[in-house]
Amino acid sequence: MLLHEILIPDGVAAETVSTVQPRSWILQRSLSLPLLPETLLPALGSGEREAICLAVEVNASAIILDDEPARKTAAQLKLPIIGTAGILVLAKERQLIAAVKPCLDALIEHRFFLARAVYELILGRVGEL
Repeated sequence: MLLHEILIPDGVAAETVSTVQPRSWILQRSLSLPLLPETLLPALGSGEREAICLAVEVNASAIILDDEPARKTAAQLKLPIIGTAGILVLAKERQLIAAVKPCLDALIEHRFFLARAVYELILGRVGEL
């Protein structure tokens, strides 16, 4: 297994309930502290705000974020960040998937934005360019 468990706050659960099937390793956790002032930026969605705050609250080993404003906020709070593409790279390195490119292409087909330069950088890193 690539990740032992993924904690998601209520805001992320509400955003993904119709698209993500429940898994035993995806755990919903409510925030026990108020939102951090650093997360009250208009560029962040409620799920991103809560995810960042939850990661701080539980001292998470990493936070999964793709949107640049959320990544910048998490970096300011010194949170270790990994994106969806980074998870695919790890999965290939651990031989859980054979190739990253088909996964990235499928994400892009489903409106996942990935800059061409980043796409090529990732595929170069895993030897698929």
